[in-house]
Amino acid sequence: MKAVVKRIIRDEHGNAMVLTLILLVVGGLILTPLLGLMSTGLLAGQVYEKKMDELYAADAGVEDAIWKINDQVEELPGPPCGGGDPESWCYSIADVNGKSVEVTITYVNNLTYQVESIATGNGSQTEVEAYVTRTIITADYSGIGNNVITSPCDYTLQGPSQVNPPEGEEHGPVGNYTGDWPTAEVISDVYWEDVEDEIPYTFDSLDVKDYAEFGPLYRDGTLAIKNTGTAGLTVTLNGTIYITGETLIGTTDQNFTLNLNGQTIFVEDDTGAAPEDDPCNPPPEKWALRIGGKCTLTGSGCVIAVGGIQFKPNLDCSDTDHIFVLSIRGETHMQPNGDFYGTLAGLAEVYIQNGKARWVDPSGAGLNFPTIAGIGSLCDIATWEVNPQ
Repeated sequence: MKAVVKRIIRDEHGNAMVLTLILLVVGGLILTPLLGLMSTGLLAGQVYEKKMDELYAADAGVEDAIWKINDQVEELPGPPCGGGDPESWCYSIADVNGKSVEVTITYVNNLTYQVESIATGNGSQTEVEAYVTRTIITADYSGIGNNVITSPCDYTLQGPSQVNPPEGEEHGPVGNYTGDWPTAEVISDVYWEDVEDEIPYTFDSLDVKDYAEFGPLYRDGTLAIKNTGTAGLTVTLNGTIYITGETLIGTTDQNFTLNLNGQTIFVEDDTGAAPEDDPCNPPPEKWALRIGGKCTLTGSGCVIAVGGIQFKPNLDCSDTDHIFVLSIRGETHMQPNGDFYGTLAGLAEVYIQNGKARWVDPSGAGLNFPTIAGIGSLCDIATWEVNPQ
């Protein structure tokens, strides 16, 4: 038995070598195509990465075009392509993911644009073609001027004061107003167009004794309008007055008359403005604009501030005048001497103490106030298609 076992073991010598040679042959046959496959995969990955970068770059061109379309309202934001088709506008973006991007915006109709964005780099390019539809957003502010008092929050009639029409009647006082209400950004854009070409007024006071009329005027800072000359002078507005800081009109020195002449005084300062999350509760007794008893207002016009307004002038107006007083984000406090004709409006509250306020139709007053304003647009992608090349 022992001899048989030894013979079996002796007969297996060299079998391991055979198996090893077989494995080497099989491995050699597999290794070459496997390495080729790995190499192809790496190259394909690089191609996919390159094309993905191009796709992202081309898509970024579409998004940039949407931003540009959304930023303008009536016409294409630039010159035509190469001085050619006036309905198309071309521009370049130098570096997006290391690619250069050529964008063409083509006007289709009033609400539709075709956008072609081609990203190029390393000898290849990817094109994205999209059709963009635009919805223009507008706001109608005409309802604010349809009442003697308008407030999205509340109003207070403190004796002795009277309003006509009275509460409950057409054009009478309206609290909890739900119509469109202007924002500071919209109104400042409107009036900035009136003064953007003006040389800024550099002084913090304006003495009406030196002027028979003034405006347009832009003052970046506080301003006091007063009269240190002869009492009773009259000065006429001849354009928009745009002031960014707290403003005083006729609170000191001599009396004077300010003829609004259909123009607008706009104070961008937000002193006394209510917080956006609590619009009916502004800080008390804070005024962006104060008009005092040394000033007599006459004629039609707009008096607008972002923050609170203290309105205490003398009034020399008739039923052919319409004064529109508006605090965009604060209170309007009215304590005038004389009869008021027009509209008093304030976001947080309108408070009247003293005098009479009477609504008159503003349509014939020629006021410089945007009743219907375009406040932007929203763009949606209707179709989006990739054309790799």
